[in-house]
Amino acid sequence: MTPRSREEIRQAIVDALGGIAPEIDPGSIAADLPLREQIDMDSFDFLNLIIRVHEILGIDIPEQDYAKLVTLNGAVEYLARRCAAQQ
Repeated sequence: MTPRSREEIRQAIVDALGGIAPEIDPGSIAADLPLREQIDMDSFDFLNLIIRVHEILGIDIPEQDYAKLVTLNGAVEYLARRCAAQQ
């Protein structure tokens, strides 16, 4: 797996969110607020987000780590660490 920049990871998350809620404006997402509240995602949508991010980035995300993906910044930081660990 090639290393990913935080910007590439952030874009992958935004792209995945666009697939779940195409009506959202990516620029309106507050980086430190819970994604589920901003986008009004239910549990199924959140699981689809995690699956899509895994498909885009190829990073395994164990269920016990889902809480680390609550905010955009938290998700980027978590996925950047996971990506670095897989090198």
